[in-house]
Amino acid sequence: MRIAMLTNNYKPFVGGVPISIERLSNGLRKLGHEVYIFAPSYEDEVEEPYVIRYRSRKKKLKGEITIPDFLDQSIEEKFAAYPFDLIHVHHPMLMGYTAQYLGRKYNTPVVFTYHTRYEQYLHYLKPYDLLQKHFNRHEKSRTRAWERKLLYGGSEKLVKTHNRIFTNRCSLVFAPTESMKQYLEEQGTTTNVEVVPTGLLEEDFQYEAEKVKKIRNHYIDGKKYLFCTVSRLEKEKNIDFLLKGLAKLKENKGDCFRLLLIGAGSEREELGKEVIRLGLEKNVTFCGGVEHSEIRNYYRACDLFLFASKSETQGIVLLEAMAAGLPVIAVDATGTRDVVYDGFNGYLSELDIDSWERNLESLLENAHIRKWMKQNAISEAKSYLSHNVARKVQYLYERVLLYHKSKGTASYVVASCKESPNSTWIQ
Repeated sequence: MRIAMLTNNYKPFVGGVPISIERLSNGLRKLGHEVYIFAPSYEDEVEEPYVIRYRSRKKKLKGEITIPDFLDQSIEEKFAAYPFDLIHVHHPMLMGYTAQYLGRKYNTPVVFTYHTRYEQYLHYLKPYDLLQKHFNRHEKSRTRAWERKLLYGGSEKLVKTHNRIFTNRCSLVFAPTESMKQYLEEQGTTTNVEVVPTGLLEEDFQYEAEKVKKIRNHYIDGKKYLFCTVSRLEKEKNIDFLLKGLAKLKENKGDCFRLLLIGAGSEREELGKEVIRLGLEKNVTFCGGVEHSEIRNYYRACDLFLFASKSETQGIVLLEAMAAGLPVIAVDATGTRDVVYDGFNGYLSELDIDSWERNLESLLENAHIRKWMKQNAISEAKSYLSHNVARKVQYLYERVLLYHKSKGTASYVVASCKESPNSTWIQ
């Protein structure tokens, strides 16, 4: 097969979507398929085979996030130069529109992966961000009820409606977890949804002992415990919640830990101020971005992985941490609960600082449970190896193409597979 992957972002942008695309593409290539990635241009991009770059807008979201020029004519020109069998798009907006346009014009089935809870990313849009800031500052505003309805009702409903319409125009939809599949179906997606997670690499289970020792010795600085989290420093990642939980831990257990906060983002300055306000200057280290090939050594140097994001659809960093044997202390949320099983390979809590901190404190006090959870974490992570994911995707692609060819229309895939009582789709 020749597959066109269409995306709004890719390397060198750091995020879960580029990782997912790269791993799936490499896995499919190893199975003998041609995979071309249509990705936006970046100032510091590195030329790669099979990556086709198109123009980006000069203006960026929040001054940092590249906006793809999905109307760039070179996209169709390059697409038309190859007889693609299938389009796999990774965003419902911008390049999502391009994917469906190309699919209709060239009679090519479109597969979509739902990576992101987009309604939780509305603050990237300036009008919504300004409204949210005004809402948070003015508790006694006369228009507060209207603002709340607009913030938490109308805008989110609009995004969900858009996603429902988009998914129902696709031949097949991938969701990274079972809970995300259920979420899409509850929102009105009738196109067949299959669970296809981002896979882990064999290297994610490996580490370099000398580097691990060096990292731990460098950062532990006389503390008893070393924690880490890997995240973009953005609002939706809920890092301020995590910091408040650590302040509570310090109040209860003393100055016994250090957190490595790995990642970069627009909230770096605000989070630095929060660290100072909470008295955690000697407990939190901002490591900035770390090369993915090195992150596994950072994981191995630590005792626990801390997480508070509510916006994950899968949370690949959770699986990578588990591959390194780290139990997880997290907030119970969609995506997270699909890989972290409360009391087995970590602890989940409600969005409550006291509950989250109690789970952390409890695990620190019980070395036997930590050791048991470490083994459980590694075992769970092994079920997500990338080569298994690629084989499943290959099978699903083949089924889409089979129905597309036999019926002459990609949209029939949904009805055929849904109505058949003896469906052979992978569960």
